[in-house]
Amino acid sequence: MDVSDLRQRILRALEAGKNDAALRRSEGDAAVAAFDTFLVNVAVPLLKQAQSILKAEGQLFTVHSPAGSAKLVADGSSQTFLEFVLDTSGNRPLVIGRVSLARGSKRVVVDERPIATDKAIKDLGDDEVAAFLVTEIPKLV
Repeated sequence: MDVSDLRQRILRALEAGKNDAALRRSEGDAAVAAFDTFLVNVAVPLLKQAQSILKAEGQLFTVHSPAGSAKLVADGSSQTFLEFVLDTSGNRPLVIGRVSLARGSKRVVVDERPIATDKAIKDLGDDEVAAFLVTEIPKLV
């Protein structure tokens, strides 16, 4: 192979790699912005509603919403909680629902799954979050 042909191929590959990295960064930034909107408009309000419902049933939980997540934590154990986080490690950013259950004094079981794999973050709404909460909250009490 001619050196100039190889050089051209390598340069094209490097340029394509730069373009792919820029696209991934912009998609990641858009996902973070959509996730922040999702937290404020959907996740935190529904977690607060769930907290009120649980309190009426004698189950005490607190809603925490630090930057980048929203969490419903059992007042009796900080290791028992349900939270929503953004996962950007895969091909497509996803909202992950994570459930952590304290089992005894030393064992913690953590389970996580996407809230919806077939929807963009900006399209997630009350129905998807409510379905997750209805499935997972009974495990916390």
